[in-house]
Amino acid sequence: MYSPQSLHRWGITHSESMERLAYSQAMRDPMAMERANLLNMAKLSIKGLIESALSFGRTLDSDYPPLQQFFVVMEHCLKHGLRVKKSFLGFNKSLWGPLELVEKLCPEAAEISASVRDLPGLKTPLGRARAWLRLALMQKRLADYLRLLITRKDLLSDFYENSALMLEEEGAVIVGLLVGLNVIDANLCVKGEDLDSQVGVIDFSMYLKNDIDDYRSEERNSQIASILDQKNYVEELNRQLNSTVHGLQGRVDSLEKSNSKLIEELAIAKNNIIKLQEENQQLRSENSLILTKTQQQLEVTQGDVSVERDTYRQSRQGLDEMYNEAQRQLKEECQLRQDVENELVVQVSMKQEMELAMKLLEKDIHEKQDTLIGLRHQLDEVKAINVEMYQKMQSSDDEMKKKNNVISRLEEKTNQITATMKQLEQRLQEAERHRSSAEEGTRRFKLDFANKADSLQRQIEHRERQLQQLETDLKIEREWRQTLQNDLERERDTVSQLSTEALQINGLKKEFHRLQDENIQLKSICEDQEQALEELGSKLSESKLKIEDIKEANKALQGGQVWLKDKEASHCKLCEKEFSISRRKHHCRNCGEIFCNSCSDNELPLPASPKPVRVCDTCHALLLQRCSSNPT
Repeated sequence: MYSPQSLHRWGITHSESMERLAYSQAMRDPMAMERANLLNMAKLSIKGLIESALSFGRTLDSDYPPLQQFFVVMEHCLKHGLRVKKSFLGFNKSLWGPLELVEKLCPEAAEISASVRDLPGLKTPLGRARAWLRLALMQKRLADYLRLLITRKDLLSDFYENSALMLEEEGAVIVGLLVGLNVIDANLCVKGEDLDSQVGVIDFSMYLKNDIDDYRSEERNSQIASILDQKNYVEELNRQLNSTVHGLQGRVDSLEKSNSKLIEELAIAKNNIIKLQEENQQLRSENSLILTKTQQQLEVTQGDVSVERDTYRQSRQGLDEMYNEAQRQLKEECQLRQDVENELVVQVSMKQEMELAMKLLEKDIHEKQDTLIGLRHQLDEVKAINVEMYQKMQSSDDEMKKKNNVISRLEEKTNQITATMKQLEQRLQEAERHRSSAEEGTRRFKLDFANKADSLQRQIEHRERQLQQLETDLKIEREWRQTLQNDLERERDTVSQLSTEALQINGLKKEFHRLQDENIQLKSICEDQEQALEELGSKLSESKLKIEDIKEANKALQGGQVWLKDKEASHCKLCEKEFSISRRKHHCRNCGEIFCNSCSDNELPLPASPKPVRVCDTCHALLLQRCSSNPT
């Protein structure tokens, strides 16, 4: 290595030495030199394209030379370091492979890929890649798509070598430069262009500029900056408007969904009420049958008692037996009384459960009231919209008044114009009279005074001048009259436009009245729906209470819970764990289902058994809730 003192002795500065070192490193790595050259060419082509587009007009077509050179440079950049793939026809380098990955990374690029595949004139992958670049530039998403592509280096490594431009920092710099192309509007015809057989050669003569071009480029850069600021402002406004539109559409969709849900819930509630009424009728019929049977049994028992009394009166011998039978019957009646008391306790617990069900129904009713409140808020918004429409109608009425005043003024102007036209016609008639009188005077002068020909000729010339002036005045007055007629026609057009606007305002009034009628109808429908919901809630609560009472009575009459057999259960009903030698089966004394030890490790006294017995966790929680709600 040479020291700085020795380099200075030889007349070599530090910057020149650094350039030589970089050049020597690039000569050692030719791929780095190629990447640097391609980066510089991309900078020049993008800068030249933006500057020429701003001077020429930002809408470009496919025949524009800087745009063609830009696509050639991009093709060389994307081809750098591309791996050679073997196929049946030989070796092939295809750009379409990495560009086709964008469709997987960004779903918005699927439309471009599908349109490229559907183009009839493209037969080679290179032609498809060129068409894809042109469509992405027209869509102003070329920089976004390539940014997504260079971030996935694990996918690009299948198509590019390790030192390729798309895998190094130069690719990210080129993608950043492509953002500036969003200023340009490209209108390219891809269908009729022969993209398969084009030869991509870079024309360096377009990028060799002088000092004057540099000065112009600075001015153009300032113009580009101002245009980019305006474009960003317009895009931000467009985004805000799109967000507001999406929000309004979401609100409309949510309102429609909530309305449809309410209608479905109403239909379901009606169906449930009909089913409950049918079950109620069935249970009533079953209850009447049970009552008739019990009455028949009572009559039979009463007949038996009368027969026994007769036998007791007839014979005194069976008195002891009758006494014993009476005691037995007494015990049975005591047992029946105890059973009735137990049933009363069960009914009290069922009543508590019904109260819980009523609370749940009240919660459902409150939720429906909240939805009704939301509907009322929507009605308030509709009212606000109606008020705005009414204010707009008032403003349109004011504008109508103003336009009527303008029409009256225009009519006054037309009257003034007609008066001036009459005056001009009178002046024309007087001029014609003067002309006729002058002609008669000249004739008299020629006949009477031949000697005064010179003076008469002078007078005639003077009169001819006056005639010319009058003719010019007539021409001016005719032109003025024509302009006045044109103004009249314009005023008539404005009057017709005002009349059409008045008709439109009348239509708006009718629309406003129609909206008011619809608002009143919606209010009436909402009130009817609220009343129907309240009535349905009350009927549902009553019917559920009756059904629960009837079910409990039926259950008590049928003999209580169903005792599940050991063979029918292989898993715990609560935790669903399989039974084994270590995990034994246990019956719940309340519901009759089979549980494991951990899910039925509870003991409570039941109405059927005063001693504490094993119950499951769900029955334990339910019985504790009953006891807490009914302390008596």
